[in-house]
Amino acid sequence: MAILGLGQMGLCCAAMLAGPDPKVPGGARPRVRLWGHEEGEVGRLSQTRRSDRLPGFELPGSARVALSDGEALEGADIVVAAVPSQVMRETFARLGRFIPRDAGIVSVAKGIENETLMRPSQVIADMLGDDPDARPRPIAALSGPSIATELARGMPATMVAASDDPAFAERVQLLFSTSYLRVYTNDDLLGVELAGAVKNVIAIAAGVLDGLNAGFNAKSALLARGLAEITRLGTAMGGSTHTFFGVAGMGDLVTTCFSPEGRNRACGEALGRGENLDDYLERSRFVVEGVATTKSVIDLAERYRVEMPITRAVHDVVFEGLDPVRAIAKLMSRELRDEREG
Repeated sequence: MAILGLGQMGLCCAAMLAGPDPKVPGGARPRVRLWGHEEGEVGRLSQTRRSDRLPGFELPGSARVALSDGEALEGADIVVAAVPSQVMRETFARLGRFIPRDAGIVSVAKGIENETLMRPSQVIADMLGDDPDARPRPIAALSGPSIATELARGMPATMVAASDDPAFAERVQLLFSTSYLRVYTNDDLLGVELAGAVKNVIAIAAGVLDGLNAGFNAKSALLARGLAEITRLGTAMGGSTHTFFGVAGMGDLVTTCFSPEGRNRACGEALGRGENLDDYLERSRFVVEGVATTKSVIDLAERYRVEMPITRAVHDVVFEGLDPVRAIAKLMSRELRDEREG
């Protein structure tokens, strides 16, 4: 099994897959190899078994850090894609030739590619260039409320394994289930991926409210209306309403918007306090997926003719320089309507 990416989620996946766990008879776990694109980081993790990306984390003894592309993927039966959505295409362009034809892919990315407006699973399928006459390669998304620092400490959590291939979803469910992580299955791959991506945009808005000290009334209203926006877009694209009110939808949204460690919320908080976006992103050690995804969501909203005022406000604050206070004033002064009208 190969894990692509040495960020927080990639490291957590290694812990879930390679660490001994009492739910598994005898504690047996898959053989795991990790791949990273940055040579220095690969070397440090290989030597120390630790990463400053995730304080307190120690790589399980059975996991190995691969020192080459081919070594990482040789004989892999499952490949976990734990790289940001905007570099997913680049990663698979580099590594695709090493991935065995019968290997299934699990994406843990939460974003939508700019320009193409593809979800991570679509980018992966596009880049692998499988034979159209052959059986489709199984691809799944593993998503849900998953603050990495909590997962690394073995705190209780739930996630969803979504795939168009039910058997593969069940396989992913069994692989990732541990004594502290409960995994559900879902056949709505589109809805699960979309919910995980768009909630990052809403989380930026939640952070802006935190930075402005706008209070819990405003934040709770934001979450309710943000979920309405996610659901409107998702159902217009063919997703299931049940998905957006489940673990991968509402569950992930609430966690991201309230956790002090949510990177999208933290970015929004900095904007609410008046910090320049470029300055914040330059000093941040983590990719803030919601920033780039905001552009994609606006494009999807226009394509599907869905009204998304919160997302539009985030876009205007992030990319048009709109003052956050004015953005809130614009939202509050919208035409009065019945809640069911959106």
